[in-house]
Amino acid sequence: MDVLKKGFSIAKDGVVAAAEKTKAGVEEAAAKTKEGVMYVGNKTMEGVVTGVNQVAQKTTEQANVVADTAVTGANEAAQAAVEGVENAAVASGLVSTTDLPKTEAGGEQTEGAAQ
Repeated sequence: MDVLKKGFSIAKDGVVAAAEKTKAGVEEAAAKTKEGVMYVGNKTMEGVVTGVNQVAQKTTEQANVVADTAVTGANEAAQAAVEGVENAAVASGLVSTTDLPKTEAGGEQTEGAAQ
C-alpha cells in the first residue's frame, strides 16, 4: 500500500510540476504576445504620425506655392493697372510723358522715382 501511496504522490508532484511549468509557459507566451502587439501598435502609430506629418508638410508647401503665385499675380495685375492708367492719362492729355515716373526694364519704379 505504501508503494501505491508513494507512487501516487510522485505522480501528483509530477502533475503539479507540469501544471506550474505550463502556467509559467502560458504566462511567458502571453507576455511575449503582449510585447509583440505593443511593438506593432507603436510602429503603426509612428507610421500614422509620420504619414500625417508628411501630408501636413506637403499641404503647407502647396499652400505656400499657391500664396506665392497669388502674390506674383496680384503684383503683375497691379503693375498692369498702373501702366494702363498712365497710358490713359497720357492719351487723354491730362499728363505728359515727362511727368510720369521713369521705370526700369522690369516695370518697377526706380527708388528715386518712387519717392
